[in-house]
Amino acid sequence: MEADTVVVERAGDTKRLRALHGLNRSLLGNMVRGVSQGFRKELEVTGLGYRVEGKEGRISLKLGFSHQINYCLPEGIKVEVEKQNKIIIAGADKQLVGQVAAEIRSFRAPEPYKGKGIKYAEEKIRRKVGKAGVTTGAD
Repeated sequence: MEADTVVVERAGDTKRLRALHGLNRSLLGNMVRGVSQGFRKELEVTGLGYRVEGKEGRISLKLGFSHQINYCLPEGIKVEVEKQNKIIIAGADKQLVGQVAAEIRSFRAPEPYKGKGIKYAEEKIRRKVGKAGVTTGAD
């Protein structure tokens, strides 16, 4: 610590020390940004009958299964649910916010034919063409 800045220096100039120097610098930068601004990820739920409800410390997901999924949130993560189809995950730890978003997305990843499922707000789903009315040459 020097005055109000954090200085990261390396002991030598080997390839490994240079890599660890950059890693430590970005980890410290993310910690400072997490405390001052925070990190957030947005998820969108698409599908007929798919719903999300946010409760204290957990969220409930209805994703077309025979049961609803209850996901308990780790400490330090806040979730907002908008219009039953948009989830906003926020927190100070960048890794934890990303991990929670990935786990929630894994419950029903978007499928390529109709686009139903949970996707990141900025994610583009590559859609596939379904079966076309293929005709055979035999008449």
